Amino acid sequence: MATNIFTDAIALLKADHRKVEELFDQFEATKAGTKKQQIAHQICTELKIHTSIEEEIFYPAFRGKIEDDTLDEAYVEHDGAKVLINDIEAGSGEDNFYAAKVKVLSEEIKHHVHEEEMPSEGMFAQCRKTDVDLVALRDQMMARKEELLALAKTSGLPAAKPSVVNLIAA
Repeated sequence: MATNIFTDAIALLKADHRKVEELFDQFEATKAGTKKQQIAHQICTELKIHTSIEEEIFYPAFRGKIEDDTLDEAYVEHDGAKVLINDIEAGSGEDNFYAAKVKVLSEEIKHHVHEEEMPSEGMFAQCRKTDVDLVALRDQMMARKEELLALAKTSGLPAAKPSVVNLIAA
């Protein structure tokens, strides 16, 4: 993936959002269980990579520069998605509630994307008003994304690790 495709870090993240939205649509439109499971795995891989580059690079670059509540909510939303991602990845398309889990993940991601992309008060709008170099940030994020994509193709990505939510065994 060439970095010049994306004008800056926010354009890269928005492209990720559109790709995952398209995958969720494909999942909904697909009837075959095996194909649904393949699409679900692709969704989970894309989201693990996306959350990683946001949490490792993008969000820390804006801590103290945009509203803390906005960043805090984003981390918690990611953790909620990670719980579902891990459950979906551990399961099979034939499992009870499998499609429901993917649907709820889709709804959570739509909400998260809305909060990031809202004009004027959304996270991305707040980020654009700072002095952070969004092009340099894009380059860092692309390098990390390429590493994670290569890992996904070779040995696979590890389970998504919640970073702020404490999971308590039932």
